[in-house]
Amino acid sequence: MAESTGAIYTAAGANLAIAAAKFVGAFLTGSTAMLAEGAHSLVDTANQILLLVGLKRADKPADAKHPFGYGREVYFYAFIVALFIFLGGGIFAIYEGAHKIQHPEPAADATVFGIPLSGFWVNVSILGFAILAEGYSCFVAVKAFWAEKGNRTAITAIKRSKDPSLYTILVEDVAALIGLVIAMSGVVAAHVLDMPVLDGWASIGIGVVLIGMSIFLMFETHGLLIGEAADPEVVRAIDAAVREERAVRHVNEVLTQHLGPSDILVNLSLDFADEMPAGEVEQTVARLERCIKAKSPDVKRVFIEIQDRKAHDATTDAAKKDVATPAASPTVAPAGPEAAPPGSAVPA
Repeated sequence: MAESTGAIYTAAGANLAIAAAKFVGAFLTGSTAMLAEGAHSLVDTANQILLLVGLKRADKPADAKHPFGYGREVYFYAFIVALFIFLGGGIFAIYEGAHKIQHPEPAADATVFGIPLSGFWVNVSILGFAILAEGYSCFVAVKAFWAEKGNRTAITAIKRSKDPSLYTILVEDVAALIGLVIAMSGVVAAHVLDMPVLDGWASIGIGVVLIGMSIFLMFETHGLLIGEAADPEVVRAIDAAVREERAVRHVNEVLTQHLGPSDILVNLSLDFADEMPAGEVEQTVARLERCIKAKSPDVKRVFIEIQDRKAHDATTDAAKKDVATPAASPTVAPAGPEAAPPGSAVPA
């Protein structure tokens, strides 16, 4: 996760500088779009701190209360980040934009060290600086993400990624660039057309982008939080490694779950030859565990259940049947004079 940590530090530094510049611009000129963007950058900075906290807590060693470790801490904090973007960024931007639409005012000129400055050019200069800084942060995030995604498309890579700290930064940076373009468009249009109300609409547009991004991140992180299987390629590699073992007559089931971005739990149900001595079974299990961990370094725990194929299938089929078939409701005979006589069948 070194790539994601580096991307987080870069994004946090850039966003902190950008937030300060935007708030100064909003204070000097009264631009609502600039204020919304300042809140956006401040929320992004807080989010990156939360992600770093999540990564730090995820590294805690396992204990008696959490025998499988704390790897899912990063998933929890990533979900909080998505929620924080929704409440702290999106809702605030829409509220401020609606207020500006109801009470439109042109950007005020600023005076810095006794020098009068055009409010329009103050906003444009700050937004230009923000675009450059955010562009560099986005470049670092894309570079880190590209190293992980391989030959997959970006959307597929995000959906299959088990490291939310990496794709959260990428999505945040892309949304930030979109927000900056919207803010710049609103500031320029409000000045050129002499319609200050457009500054408010730009703020609402920024809020919509933030809310859309937060909902997307919530959906992606939710699956990891409740327990997501390993990448299909990893599962296929494990299955292939097990099938190469001659002592295995049949692979009944391969179950995997991510306990953290780089922590996979594997549970295998295997049918071994009945005539195998107990000592040989133990050696085979140990050999399979070493082989699986060698092929997939993220696999940290392997549990192997030796089970007859027919017994496993019967158990699995029974479990599926219990889930698919609801319990039958008892049939109650009608009361009163039309009640069925004792011993007679009750009609369905």
